[in-house]
Amino acid sequence: MSSLYLREDLETAEVDGLVRLEGAEARHAVTVTRLRVGEIVSVGNGRGLVVTGPVVEASAQALVVEARRTRREPRPAPGIRLVQALAKGGRDEMAVQAATELGVDAITPWAAARSVSRWEGAKIERGRERWASIAREACKQSIRAWLPEVGGLESTEDLARRAATQRVLVLEPDADVAISGIRPDARELVLVVGPEGGVSEKELDALVAAGAEPVRLGRTVLRTSTAGPAALAVLNVSLGRW
Repeated sequence: MSSLYLREDLETAEVDGLVRLEGAEARHAVTVTRLRVGEIVSVGNGRGLVVTGPVVEASAQALVVEARRTRREPRPAPGIRLVQALAKGGRDEMAVQAATELGVDAITPWAAARSVSRWEGAKIERGRERWASIAREACKQSIRAWLPEVGGLESTEDLARRAATQRVLVLEPDADVAISGIRPDARELVLVVGPEGGVSEKELDALVAAGAEPVRLGRTVLRTSTAGPAALAVLNVSLGRW
């Protein structure tokens, strides 16, 4: 089974050429994953380019791969952005990991009214960096050509402004419309998932007034860690990605 490693500055790769990885990525490949010469791996830039071939050099300083195959994938359109409410117990991080594996295109942390977890001061950037690291590792594990962007922390007012140009779908157990009935248009899809206590009535009213659409998954209520990934699976089918 092939493994993926990321080199964000990789712009081009010719077939039969060599791709070199250095630094922490190379050390992890050789000392942790224990890759050896002859094993097949992939190297991507997180922006659609993936190169696959055998390892021809493996040391703590560098991993060199012969490019036997290259592919470029266009950025999916329309994109899907997960707006994940901050949640306790690492459930928001679980959602980030699973959503990345399922092909989400962008991730935004949301400071919801009922979020027990709070990012304030220096913790805002540390939290974003933590989510970005989780998304990066999940991208490598799932051998994705595109690395999802993790944006900054947003408020409910920020989300309401998105509804002016994007199609905002708010997961709400009591919604009349099922997400399976959504037919995407050309706008980016923004999937909003509340914390364990759900989206408050005030937040829902504000988002709907701005143009957001409440949608439900099914008859049961999922945890915040699984609701987003489940909804993504449904949207993947609707968009023809699966």
